[in-house]
Amino acid sequence: MLPIPTPDALIHSQRVVAHLQKLIQHAGGWISFAQFMEAALYAPGLGYYAAGATKLGPAGDFVTAPEMTSLFGRTLAHATAPVLRDTCGEVLELGAGSGKLAVDVLGELERLDALPARYCILEVSADLRARQQETIMRELPHLADRVHWLDALPAHFSGMMLGNEVLDALPVELVHWIEDAPMLRGVSLEGEHFAWQDRPIADPALHARADALNLAPGYLSEINLAAEALIASLAQCLDHGLILMIDYGFGEREYYHPQRHMGTLRAHYRHHALDDPFYLPGLCDLTAHVDFSAVARAGDAAGLSLAGYASQANFLLNAGLTDLLMQISPADAAAYLPQANAVQRLVSPAEMGDLFKVIAFTRGNVAPLAGFSRGDRGHSL
Repeated sequence: MLPIPTPDALIHSQRVVAHLQKLIQHAGGWISFAQFMEAALYAPGLGYYAAGATKLGPAGDFVTAPEMTSLFGRTLAHATAPVLRDTCGEVLELGAGSGKLAVDVLGELERLDALPARYCILEVSADLRARQQETIMRELPHLADRVHWLDALPAHFSGMMLGNEVLDALPVELVHWIEDAPMLRGVSLEGEHFAWQDRPIADPALHARADALNLAPGYLSEINLAAEALIASLAQCLDHGLILMIDYGFGEREYYHPQRHMGTLRAHYRHHALDDPFYLPGLCDLTAHVDFSAVARAGDAAGLSLAGYASQANFLLNAGLTDLLMQISPADAAAYLPQANAVQRLVSPAEMGDLFKVIAFTRGNVAPLAGFSRGDRGHSL
């Protein structure tokens, strides 16, 4: 049974529903699902990421790797410190959540004597930005002056760009393949309720992508043009350094496998995964798995070099995750066991280890990353 929202939360969701209904009405009775998802997640003051509800951790809707253990961010710092030394660059984190990953990466970079002059955060949510500022001031007050929040990507950047669970939260187009031609699935209204409605695909680029996939009639899935556009935008401002993205997903052949004929779109509410993206708009996160083949093509088209693509387990283990764990004495069960359990979740194929992937791009002369030293699957993309 799903948790019952508080009266205030329910009122907020009703406001989001009213906003979405107006969007549909003003658009003539139909919007694409990407437009619906963007508004449900990012509408100022209303969307899931733009409003003030707790999203991360036990009291929220999902738990990310940085919330589970500081060893995740510390391992990423070890994996990427050579890049910061080579480029004399900065860090730019996209969508920094609670700020926990920034704290862990910065703290470990300080221990490695590899601190960047600036740690920049690009955050679209004013609420999350405030939480990040609180977290950093509480955990790393002596480094707080190195952290800067950006409203847009810089024109030029050198160093490391980092995104953990960013691509999956970008609005996706839903495509329904039928006998005659692929159709764009969008949202209309039946009375006051949201309803699915397919229409012809007007965007030539999206139509070409859907045609090229050539999926069987009845297949429904996502095409994430926004993720590809983000990679292109990051590439445009990266002068020298690394783009490192971590998320759940597959290469194209596995993403569009015949058995995955209903797609990967999910709503997340209080640690429950739901198939209904219309459930309590504004209170649910909406996500879709990442097509890493499309992401790799976007990087290549933007002139980036693919530095590696691996499971999260392989990347973290190659980069020294277990070495950091063993710095905690197993004799101290209270300290060791929670961290060991978190590490197990990060690397177990039955948990996050294989579903989550790490993909990296470089521009300029950047040393190979230890995280890809074994188990690089770049050839599979």
